[in-house]
Amino acid sequence: MKSTLLLAATLAAFTISAQAQTQHATPLRAAADQIATKKGPLTVQPITHGSVVLTWNGKTIYVDPYGGAAGYAGLAAPDVILITDIHGDHLDPKTLASLAVGKALMLVPQAVADKLPAEYRAQARVISNGQKLDTLGMKVSAIAMYNLPEAPDAPHTKGRGNGYVLELGGKKVYLSGDTEDVAEMRALKGIDVAFVCMNLPYTMDAPQAAQGVLAFKPGIVYPYHYRGQNGLSDVDGFKKTVNAANKKIDVRLRNWYPAAE
Repeated sequence: MKSTLLLAATLAAFTISAQAQTQHATPLRAAADQIATKKGPLTVQPITHGSVVLTWNGKTIYVDPYGGAAGYAGLAAPDVILITDIHGDHLDPKTLASLAVGKALMLVPQAVADKLPAEYRAQARVISNGQKLDTLGMKVSAIAMYNLPEAPDAPHTKGRGNGYVLELGGKKVYLSGDTEDVAEMRALKGIDVAFVCMNLPYTMDAPQAAQGVLAFKPGIVYPYHYRGQNGLSDVDGFKKTVNAANKKIDVRLRNWYPAAE
């Protein structure tokens, strides 16, 4: 009897230990969302900060892969990588080196292409503000992203980086990159899903982001890239401001910084 109890206790302890190890190894990231399109679901997987993984029609798209391999554990290797800017939270060579990106098409602005490690340059295709292309069954447009007022010493000058609009199965997805509520963003039409940054002093604050969103009226908006010098931006206030003026906009608050908790 004693040996049976001892064995049971040992097995229970082993099970608890294994569960703890599994939980510890599980990537710290928010749960994925699914959005219906004409060609099957679009899966939206927040990673961290300005990085998100989109899966659609058998293709996997990494946006600004950053923060190390752990955040991408269990996800399919990318078919397409979009990089918005040269800063280290967008162009992150260490994270690229830790992921299986060797077969991915990289869509980048010229400034990023100039700074890509040599091993990725053959995979890169430059797309500039205002340009469009069709690839792998989707359409990609490069949208200007920059600071206001425009200045040569601004953190983000016009023409250097790209926001992107993706057309996926009849849905338009906007990725703001690092921008303020510039005219090019406000002029967007028919955006179904938007990812909008808000972090001072590099981009815009939450109230400014809300006014920009109210101008172009996306169906769904995810505040992302909201870590600034003084902590996290007020995304709850952003949601309240947007929905006080337009209840039809679905503001989806997700935790892009779970490791900080």
